[in-house]
Amino acid sequence: MPPYTVCSVNTGSARRLQAGGRRVLSAIGKQAVAGSVALRVLGLEGDEQADLRVHGGRDKAVYAYPAEHYGFWQARRQAMGASLFDKTLPPGFVGENLSLQGLLETDVWVGDSLHFPDCSLRVTEPRQPCFKFNAVMGYTDAARDMLQQGCCGFYLAVLRPGSIQAGQAFTLEPGPRALSIAAAFGGKRTPHLR
Repeated sequence: MPPYTVCSVNTGSARRLQAGGRRVLSAIGKQAVAGSVALRVLGLEGDEQADLRVHGGRDKAVYAYPAEHYGFWQARRQAMGASLFDKTLPPGFVGENLSLQGLLETDVWVGDSLHFPDCSLRVTEPRQPCFKFNAVMGYTDAARDMLQQGCCGFYLAVLRPGSIQAGQAFTLEPGPRALSIAAAFGGKRTPHLR
């Protein structure tokens, strides 16, 4: 079993975002939090969701994203003219609460459990991109790219509340293994993901 690590714990507040020609409320922009962060049944302390129809609640309390995908997004944004510089994207840029190392969508199944030193989470479903994702990425085809690449990340429900912090190792406990996140999302796997 490969080592899995929390690279960053990220939270954010709902704020206005220019997206699709209009200003909408969004909490997609997360920022890294230093130290231990309390994890409750509905998510991380200090984190907000703007649209509870599609984010948040018990089954989408926490959004996890593989840090391995950041290189792809950085290169893609530069190629699309969304970023003129080759600067490293900060953790939380795609809206994730947990930036994880070593665990890709092809390795995770609905019902799997992630066990951290002081809490446990259960994988529930893949994230679906929307027009707000396009706005944050800075180009109109970002959601399409996420669909084509299959680099969606996944939502988690809180099994055991507690706390979590960057640098922690965690383990994966397989669930029923009936539906992988990659299959649930319907994206294809490409070489950059490994």
